[in-house]
Amino acid sequence: MAEPRRLLLRPWVRALHRDLGYLAVGLTLVYALSGLAVNHIADWDPNFQNFERTHQLGPLPGDDDAIARAVVEKLSIQEKPTEVYRASDDQLDVVFSKRTLHVNPATGQVIDEGQKPRFLVRVANWLHLNRGKKSWTYIADAYAAGLLFLALSGLFMIPGRKGLLGRGAIFVALGVAIPVAYVQLSGGPEAASSAKRPGR
Repeated sequence: MAEPRRLLLRPWVRALHRDLGYLAVGLTLVYALSGLAVNHIADWDPNFQNFERTHQLGPLPGDDDAIARAVVEKLSIQEKPTEVYRASDDQLDVVFSKRTLHVNPATGQVIDEGQKPRFLVRVANWLHLNRGKKSWTYIADAYAAGLLFLALSGLFMIPGRKGLLGRGAIFVALGVAIPVAYVQLSGGPEAASSAKRPGR
């Protein structure tokens, strides 16, 4: 007797689930890394990290513009300063978009402080938050649809007591209960909106 057609679907579901899972690994790492980063945005800057370096260039003669040009050249900085000004008699500040050089012309000491992009994390955040727009929107939508398929097909991967009709149902119920319980306990978006209103 031929096996019922409905049972023959499971190998196809498993194959598609497996291959799509492999395909989704790269995007899942991007979104998971970025999700962890932006979840703690109140505690740190997920895109940039601060740095401070000290350089000794020797006495720097000339007017402020000449000193600024000399410092930029000696430090091999390709970017042009956005501003050069005297912070005090013994400090000349050379300002760039993400860094500032605090120069003591008499001693030649330069304190270089600013921000630099976090390796990989900034790019992951840029993709996760869809800053690229345009074609990335379609990629993100396809990834979301793929995750839906992985979630739904995963329900039917294993038959019997270890599957959806047994222990699987318990884990599915727990997975659904977590966000539902959190919304109930926290009051949901309405409570958050009320807390931000003046006078609250």
